[in-house]
Amino acid sequence: MPLDLWTNLQWRGLVTDSTRPHELHAHLLAGPRAAYVGFDPTADSLHVGSLLPLLALRRVQLAGHRPIVLIGGGTGLIGDPSGKAGERQLHPEQQVAEAAVRLKDQVKRFVDFDAGALLVDNYEWLSKLQVISFLRDIGKHFPLGGMLAKESVRSRMGRSDEGISYTEFSYQVLQAYDFMELLDRHGCTIQLGGSDQWGNITAGIELIRRVKGAAAYGVTLPLVTKSDGSKFGKTETGTVWLDEKKTSPYEMFQFWLNTADDDVVTYLKYFTFLEPGEIDDLQSTTRRWPDRREAQRVLARHVTELVHGTGEMEEAEAISRALFSGDVGALTEPQLVQACRAMPRTELAPGEGAGLPVLELLSRVGLATSKREGRELVSAGAISINGDRVTNVDAVVTRDTARFGRFLVIRKGKKSYHAATLP
Repeated sequence: MPLDLWTNLQWRGLVTDSTRPHELHAHLLAGPRAAYVGFDPTADSLHVGSLLPLLALRRVQLAGHRPIVLIGGGTGLIGDPSGKAGERQLHPEQQVAEAAVRLKDQVKRFVDFDAGALLVDNYEWLSKLQVISFLRDIGKHFPLGGMLAKESVRSRMGRSDEGISYTEFSYQVLQAYDFMELLDRHGCTIQLGGSDQWGNITAGIELIRRVKGAAAYGVTLPLVTKSDGSKFGKTETGTVWLDEKKTSPYEMFQFWLNTADDDVVTYLKYFTFLEPGEIDDLQSTTRRWPDRREAQRVLARHVTELVHGTGEMEEAEAISRALFSGDVGALTEPQLVQACRAMPRTELAPGEGAGLPVLELLSRVGLATSKREGRELVSAGAISINGDRVTNVDAVVTRDTARFGRFLVIRKGKKSYHAATLP
């Protein structure tokens, strides 16, 4: 029998804090509920850090409840101080509006709007507020002491250099108002958010209690961390975005495939919809045969398919297999473009296509610190270019050597890749 929503969230470790958990559990069991998550359009794409709340909303829908995705076209113009050490840069209204449109398109991949999910934009109501009436009717319900006690405010108040502006200080009032507005419009009683949103969420619950005399609930999701201490969602090439133009499906696949053994079971719980028994089996496989990396491969398949679709996932996996086996010749030109984007890469000068000694190439791209080291690597059989092992220290690469006249995929040892491309 599948777990109910609350039990499922807890089993997966997706609950960091919640208001009145036993009451919330009963509330969910008593009938279909509406729950929302907000996303401010601070960039023109969501990133992998946004997946946790997006997939939480998908879990809400699969459990028979109604998910609401709120795009902060209004709050995005103000700036949330949560988790920020300094004041956010305010973007032009047109830029925020354009980013909001892109985010609305992205979230459609994760919840089914044809099956009852709702997509709303708080610009619709925040842009219509009148200052005097808003301060009289809403502002009076926010004691200053409570606002100053919020961690997002308190951490900034002590800074002598910048502190916090009234603009960002007012953010929690607007988010609280969003929650009450969604209660009025759609009967929404639950807000989900990252752990840094606790203060904003509880502010909305308190506003609803004061103004409506109604009960509302909040749940915060965990901050995703990596066991090695490095930041989740970052690679050598930067942030891992959900937009395939910013992060290709292959880069997405590789990001999850490179998950450490210590993290993979946690991420399977967080980011897939596998059942507990399936995850337990993968955990056992990882412990017995870690070299197989089966759990990582399942994780990469599931998340890449969720974000980009089945076809893109299968192509990303094909690229991964080809590079692992050294069969670069099997890759199409579009696949090579994806593969090279995920590697450290060097743009060669046009004249270098006429003939570049391999030893110079290795130094040029940083795979050898000197020609002497380059000779040693070639002599040891540790260098291959486009899948062919280099055996001659005097070898020269040309545009004819390059795949499709452009790509030189250099492999050092088993795992170090570098892409050199000709214009």
